[in-house]
Amino acid sequence: MPEADKEGERYSVDRPQQTPGFFLKGTHQLDWGMKNRMARVFDPVSGRTVMLAIDHGYFQGPTTGLERIDLSIVPLLPNCDALFCTRGILRSVIPAECQKPMVLRASGGPSILREELSDEQIAMDMDDAMRLNAAGVGIQVFIGGEFETRSVHNMTKLVDAGLRVGIPVMGITAVGKNMVRDAKYFRLACRIIAELGAQYVKTYYVDEGFETITASCPVPIVMAGGKKLPELEALTMAHNAVQQGACGVDMGRNIFQSEAPQAMIAAVAAVVHKNMKPKDAFDLFKTLKAKGEGEPPRVRSVS
Repeated sequence: MPEADKEGERYSVDRPQQTPGFFLKGTHQLDWGMKNRMARVFDPVSGRTVMLAIDHGYFQGPTTGLERIDLSIVPLLPNCDALFCTRGILRSVIPAECQKPMVLRASGGPSILREELSDEQIAMDMDDAMRLNAAGVGIQVFIGGEFETRSVHNMTKLVDAGLRVGIPVMGITAVGKNMVRDAKYFRLACRIIAELGAQYVKTYYVDEGFETITASCPVPIVMAGGKKLPELEALTMAHNAVQQGACGVDMGRNIFQSEAPQAMIAAVAAVVHKNMKPKDAFDLFKTLKAKGEGEPPRVRSVS
């Protein structure tokens, strides 16, 4: 077995990667269709995205806040930049007149009842993603997991299929129940995912060294929301992530499990797209909540 090199230290976090001809790093040499789909997910003005992640049911079932997606999520669609969901939910619940870009969960296998979650397979065909007019697909990659090699090959197969039809792949750094979450691990995982062809990466925020994760990853990183936090903590985490190089967030539980989901997604958008400070965004959240703009409206709007 070859000896591993010592991990690098020269991240040059003060020198952003150049992106001639396109607004997202690492994407300027992609085909027109791929860039067009990326420009639907990421706002060309801010260069960032607020994705709403609701794919949890693919292994957790009807988790808190997602019991009735028609009632809890559909009213939030006008306020997100993109929706990350499963093809089953897209076909059965999301109105076809919705103009928001859809990124589809493309891996699956073990449920939350299993101890080992890395035993996933590709769970949808790229042809179906095309039929559904998807703006992208997302797949879990278990670096360091028991089924690491299979999950990497799952992703590369999707990347090859996506390149044929112009659909980008979001590689997701999956962290097992007993795996460490630190900058060193996420630098490794994100870089491997990018090196093997994913057009962007979803990963977790860490308090120390997150800027080295984004700097050493040659494609856009979106921050995973993770477990439910108090609103001010979640807004602070999102603010820190984008200020340290993330190109937005893919947040779920911190929005749909909030007491005021509409107010929370508006506050997150202000942080991501307008660089609003966490305290000011929290004040915005409280103001909108007090005005009754926190609960989803009864009249649906999906544009």
